[in-house]
Amino acid sequence: MKEKFKVSLKELNQKYPSGLFDFKDTSKLEPLDRIINQKRAVEAIDFGLNMTGPEYNIFVTGLEGTGKSTIVRELLKEHAKNRQTSEDLCLVNNFDNDYCPVVIEMPAGSAVYFSQSMTRFIEVLKIKIPEFFEAPSFLEEQNAIHKETSIRQKKLLEDVEQFARNLGLSILRTQTDYEVVPLLDGKPMSQEDYQALDEAALRKIDEAMEQVEEKLSPCLIEMDNLAEQMEAGLKEKVASITDQLISEQIDPVRYYFKDCKDIQIYLKNVKQDIIDNISLFLGVKSQEENEGEKVLEMTGSLVKRYQVNVLVDRRREKGAPVVFEPNPSFHNLFGKIEKKPVTGSFETDFTMVQAGSLLKANKGYLILDIEPLLSNPLVWESLKRTLQDSQLRIEDMPDQLDYGMPSLKPAPIPLSVKVVLVGGYEPFRILQSADARFNKIFKVRADFDYEAPLTDENIYNYARFIARVCKKENLLSFTADGVWAVIGYGSRMVANQQKLSLRFGPILGILKEADYWAKKEGASVVSEKYVTLALNQQRFRNNLYEEKLSEEFDDQYVLIDVKGRTTGQVNALAVYDMGEIAFGRPTRITAESYMGPAGIINVEHESDLSGQTHDKGIMIISGYLGRMFAQNYPLSVSISITFEQSYDGIDGDSASSTELYAVLSSLSGIPIRQEIAVTGSVNQKGEIQAIGDVNEKIEGFYDICVKKGLTKHQGVMIPASNVKNLVLRKDVVQTIESGWFHLYKVTNIEEGIEVLTGIAAGQPDSNDCYPKETVFGKVQEKLKKYHELSLQFGK
Repeated sequence: MKEKFKVSLKELNQKYPSGLFDFKDTSKLEPLDRIINQKRAVEAIDFGLNMTGPEYNIFVTGLEGTGKSTIVRELLKEHAKNRQTSEDLCLVNNFDNDYCPVVIEMPAGSAVYFSQSMTRFIEVLKIKIPEFFEAPSFLEEQNAIHKETSIRQKKLLEDVEQFARNLGLSILRTQTDYEVVPLLDGKPMSQEDYQALDEAALRKIDEAMEQVEEKLSPCLIEMDNLAEQMEAGLKEKVASITDQLISEQIDPVRYYFKDCKDIQIYLKNVKQDIIDNISLFLGVKSQEENEGEKVLEMTGSLVKRYQVNVLVDRRREKGAPVVFEPNPSFHNLFGKIEKKPVTGSFETDFTMVQAGSLLKANKGYLILDIEPLLSNPLVWESLKRTLQDSQLRIEDMPDQLDYGMPSLKPAPIPLSVKVVLVGGYEPFRILQSADARFNKIFKVRADFDYEAPLTDENIYNYARFIARVCKKENLLSFTADGVWAVIGYGSRMVANQQKLSLRFGPILGILKEADYWAKKEGASVVSEKYVTLALNQQRFRNNLYEEKLSEEFDDQYVLIDVKGRTTGQVNALAVYDMGEIAFGRPTRITAESYMGPAGIINVEHESDLSGQTHDKGIMIISGYLGRMFAQNYPLSVSISITFEQSYDGIDGDSASSTELYAVLSSLSGIPIRQEIAVTGSVNQKGEIQAIGDVNEKIEGFYDICVKKGLTKHQGVMIPASNVKNLVLRKDVVQTIESGWFHLYKVTNIEEGIEVLTGIAAGQPDSNDCYPKETVFGKVQEKLKKYHELSLQFGK
């Protein structure tokens, strides 16, 4: 085997700048006060915030843990503090239509004062109005007016009565009217006496009655006019007094809100409504002594009629509002009209209306997670419509309307809010391609990076970030080597020697856990020892399944060879992602070749265990074999490939080169070294392509080799393009440095087969023939034999 394929120690070890850290621990550092390497996202957010119009809402994308939600909130708060504080909003009764309450906008911080003032105003009027109108002086004046009117009415009627008596008639008052009757001996004539009169007498009485009725009719009209004038006068007097009483109490409020036209209109309507319904106030006291429960109910209804429902109170806010809604349900987002049960039904009124997050964020910013929004299509569609219309409607959920029960319908409220959606790449891709309205409303995308270059500046900012976390979370300070250990973890997260992870969520977790272990041992600072301990303990808590799988190799329950040579058999590397951790596990791939119709039998595909990407890898192998060995005659070989002892689904093409090595070994008859595990995808040109999770794959095979016994010959072969991704565990690196484990890098199949067999792959001549003692030469020889035999059988 040629040493040129080995990964050198220089390539293996991360190179950190020396002398960069001149501090004893992070308490000596200035905590980080800015964002690391997110210029693109920050500028996009700044652009979206400064663009006006309902279409420039923002969608923030990025991997989980990049801190995008926290950063967005900080940026929005910084931007909002320089803007004017939004107005307060109140809901008041519509005296013309109780089912359509009115929204009033007023200066920030004044809504509660307005509400309390109106409550006090009504409480005072409940006392003052009855006190004034039931006072002896007012009652005496009222009685005098009644008496005067009564005297005038009586005088009018007496004149007619005297006229009637002169004609032998009298005027009697019935329950509903006045009646003219003849007299006999000074008394009303009976029916018998009246019928006993002769025709001349009857005619004389009728003529007299007509004369009296001619006098009585205008008299009664005049009496009614006097009564109406008296009532109108009393009403006008009551209205004047009530107006004065109201003005005394409400004028300070009116003056306070002199610049608020809507409140001035509302207060005018309140005054008129009280005057029109003065009996409600007068009736309260008259029933207090006798009917306690009823009067309480009436009093509550009276107060509620003029109550002010504060929808949005901004007394404690400075600048534009920034609202984060963690649970964007229909009611939480758009508001709610509550209802209470009453005698088998439900009732509601304007005081039971509640504002949602959209209204609370009006003229400011609303932050929402996209996943819960998309889980409720009704909410998502309503949000888009609301943003497009720039109007908010507080209403019952459309799919929960009870048409047998009346509900409120507050007038639409003008809405100007900047919505910031936070989510992953997949929801954004789906919405952008499938939702036309989404593209019109969310025109700004802010994409958060998950990694940053490993520069001196970023490394130092990492240390300052740790200093900030320690100060904010009250953690022990980290030593310089503790910081380097965290930086190593940051590189490991992105699996790149030249990069640092910007997913600060997991990093924050490690900082807290390292602090825990340091405090548990009574340390005064967090050193590298405790960072390593935190990482190991975190893995220990989550790797039970990994240990159970590893135990299967102990007693050959799962077959794997880590030494010796075998034909048509290669150790591949799979990765299990368990969420919190990922780990590698070797698996045996075997290939068997035999004469038959040309083609590869993908056992996993035939048994419905193969995914599309894995099937693609198998097809690529067919293309490679055809390019390399079917230029002079067709292939007449059948090849069966399988993952041994694999009973779950297989997908991905990172084992495609491994499968090809097994095929080449089977065709050539040259055995492959079992102490070398292989990973890497291959294209039809035979080039080895990079794969993911290279560190986990290497460590997975290393752990099995340690379990079965290191031989100084074991190792892993990886694509050369993955060398930069090597950020291995310390124990693995130390074993490689000591020469007990090895890493190999290859760029093509030719190099890989040479590493695995110790024999050169071979180069074709002008006739596409390979040297006989090479791997490809022996493959070509076997394929030629199969072709010749197939021709014989064909004959």
